[in-house]
Amino acid sequence: MSSSKLAAATQETAGHFEFSRTDLRGRTLTLAELKAAVPRTQTSTLTTAEAAVKDIIADVRSRGFVALAELAHKFDGVSLVHPRVPASALAEALATLDPSVRAALEESIARAKAFAAAQLPSNVDLDIADGAVVSQHWIPVRRVGLYVPGGLAAYPSSVIMNVVPALAAGVQSVALASPPQKEFGGLPDMTVLAAAALLGIDEVYAMGGAQAIAAFTYGVPAGTTSSNDGAALDPVDVLTGPGNIFVATAKRLVKGVVGIDSEAGATEIAVLADQSANPVFVAADLISQAEHDPNAASVLVTTSEELAQAVDAELVIQVAATRHRQRVETALSGPQSGVVLVDDIASGIAVCNAYAAEHLEIVTENAEEVAAQITSAGAVFIGEYSPVSLGDYCAGSNHVLPTSGTAAFSSGLNVTTFLRAVQFIRYTKAALAQVADHVVTLSKAEGLPAHGDAVAVRFS
Repeated sequence: MSSSKLAAATQETAGHFEFSRTDLRGRTLTLAELKAAVPRTQTSTLTTAEAAVKDIIADVRSRGFVALAELAHKFDGVSLVHPRVPASALAEALATLDPSVRAALEESIARAKAFAAAQLPSNVDLDIADGAVVSQHWIPVRRVGLYVPGGLAAYPSSVIMNVVPALAAGVQSVALASPPQKEFGGLPDMTVLAAAALLGIDEVYAMGGAQAIAAFTYGVPAGTTSSNDGAALDPVDVLTGPGNIFVATAKRLVKGVVGIDSEAGATEIAVLADQSANPVFVAADLISQAEHDPNAASVLVTTSEELAQAVDAELVIQVAATRHRQRVETALSGPQSGVVLVDDIASGIAVCNAYAAEHLEIVTENAEEVAAQITSAGAVFIGEYSPVSLGDYCAGSNHVLPTSGTAAFSSGLNVTTFLRAVQFIRYTKAALAQVADHVVTLSKAEGLPAHGDAVAVRFS
């Protein structure tokens, strides 16, 4: 049976969803106009999330573990006294892990470790003049808080993506949080715990959402549980990890108090494709990200009306067969998803750079050349055999990436996220003498003569 007949036969079974169209053909748009034209989550949703998140952060800061326990009951349906996961639970999770899942996790860990090790930057020591040395050394942050989502799915892969670069950077104190699960008695998902144990992480908390971000940011003192026991949760220096819109909003609100990787909110995929693309593959890749979250974004940018129609037909077929059909339909029907039709590949590149996707697939002729012109994306997947789901698990790359257009100015999670570049200056008296007059001159020019005096006094 042809794709079109299959589509017609399964239309009723698949349910109803509208994969919207934005036709930019024949139009010349500025960057600002392109940014306004591409599909995005509605601003009202973001505003609602921000108000709720501010309240949660204030509550956790004020009432500590008591607030965390109440929020766990409210959002996760579990009763907790203290969110710290016992060491015995971590050991049991690893001991009972399915061997095939363990093998897959170990392969993912090995590839992620290899790529992370290759990212380590070199220190710089420069002799600018005789007796004058300026250095830049990379120093790991003291402590990090790593967030692993767990609302609609379990993400042991996100444990790997967060932990591996932190350890490669040399971070000595690593704490991890993931939402408590009713089916596991208030513990995070067992596979998540097993992945943490595989990587040697023993400080794990059953905390989810904005409350986990607040707890990591400000810390929680001991003695603030309902029974006034349990150890304190120390604040962190850097927060990383993906999450839903509430997690991303919380990270944005605490940025400046702590460092963050990026606003890794609800996932998004953009596919830049021409007539050479396989519509079956394109539809499958759009669905693969839509199944994460009803707010996930799936965008096809294409020069081909025929491909767009073929992808529409494939979506009907494949959505009907996918496990999380309702979630996928909601995501594909939302204002954040749809097809963008363009005149040519150059126009498509401009749209993709304006959109700044978390994940961008290039499925065109001369895909390598096209990819070289992409300047804004969290990660770029080149060719039809480099799907986003490969990067989610086993490519060796990191899947914690900036969303909502923030890839225009921020990077995906990597080793340098956990490092600081600290400069060291070492001058002898003779080396200082060579530039002393210049320092004095510039300090007077800026109206800050005491700066110059601090140099001149050394030669009085």
